[in-house]
Amino acid sequence: MRGRTAFALLAMGGVYTAQGIVGGITLQAIPAALRAAGRPLEQIGLMSLAILPWALKFLWAPALERVRLPAGSTARRSRRIVVPGQLLMAALLLALGATERLPMPWLLGLLTMLALLAASIDVACDGYAVDQLPPARRGWGNARQVGGSYLGMFAGAGLFVLLADARGWGTAAASMAGLVVLCALPFAAAREGPRALPSSHRPSLAAAWRRVAVRQGLLMTVVFQIGSRLAYGMTGPLLVDRGVALSAIGWLNGAGGVATGLAGTALGACVVQRHGPQRALAVTVALQAVSLLAFWLAVVAGAAPDWLMAGALLKNAAAAAGFVALYAYLMGHASPLQAGVDFTLFQCADAATAAAGGLAASLLAARYGYGASFGMAAALALGACILIPRLGRRMHARTAPDDLSNSARDTV
Repeated sequence: MRGRTAFALLAMGGVYTAQGIVGGITLQAIPAALRAAGRPLEQIGLMSLAILPWALKFLWAPALERVRLPAGSTARRSRRIVVPGQLLMAALLLALGATERLPMPWLLGLLTMLALLAASIDVACDGYAVDQLPPARRGWGNARQVGGSYLGMFAGAGLFVLLADARGWGTAAASMAGLVVLCALPFAAAREGPRALPSSHRPSLAAAWRRVAVRQGLLMTVVFQIGSRLAYGMTGPLLVDRGVALSAIGWLNGAGGVATGLAGTALGACVVQRHGPQRALAVTVALQAVSLLAFWLAVVAGAAPDWLMAGALLKNAAAAAGFVALYAYLMGHASPLQAGVDFTLFQCADAATAAAGGLAASLLAARYGYGASFGMAAALALGACILIPRLGRRMHARTAPDDLSNSARDTV
């Protein structure tokens, strides 16, 4: 059983690493490269729209979950969705190599298609994670999820920039495509056991929305993430405008980002394992607030680029710890009857927050300066320090983790 869980973690790690590659390219590598090419901040902010499929995937999540968990059968079919999807992602990354000189709408369209595939794969993989991981292992399971994403960010945000700067977009994109194929191999070899009993349950959004756990979890996700999401997209453009070379940003997003991301992931997992997901939420949101406040102070004080880069790494570590705590908490409130749908709704709330935050941050920075943008992020994170413990107590009082019955206690 332990060996099977370990291999499931490896397979999940490959999928989440591939998603991190796409996210790193879209949210960090491309914005930094566009700014270096002289594109305006308002135009760069449009790249945040490419992740809208992550905010909208709840619309097709029930259909995917019905394929993954067919009614009246004990079968699980996650692999049939994940592996072909990752191969299609690799093909689109190859096409990305031809977009360097194409108009912005073409680039935005291709990145949106990549996000559409990655988001659909994620529905199946999240359901697989809830199925395969016992509650006692979910802290480390989410550490693997977040850690895999940061490894992907190392490639997508760091290695892609370095290769594009030295060899061109074609070489960089082909390298990313090869990595995505490698990441698909563990899941292709994974064994997915059948369910204990066939179920007549038909996954749907209505069934999810009836659960108080889902509705409360959506609100908690937005409150928890809004500060860090607002600060995320403008870090690269800020460093470019403060005189940091594009190659240095590549190393920062790459080696520095993955090191601090993995450190934050390990910290978050340890806090979850030691104190439980609910208390870990309060600890990690406080860490996020402190890191964002420190970064804002460095920005408005006109700190040297080295200090800004150190601050970026600090907030990166805090964000990673927060991801682990938040998703470990939410995973415990997703019903295995339709885990892919429930967990997808939580992630859609996060993605919608990221898209809105990225666009709002670019508009704030363009009109009022970077100080206003990062100051708003810090203020929202400080507000979350007050709200998250209250929301956690309220959610605990009205719902029960792993309550699968949709009983009166978990419905209106």
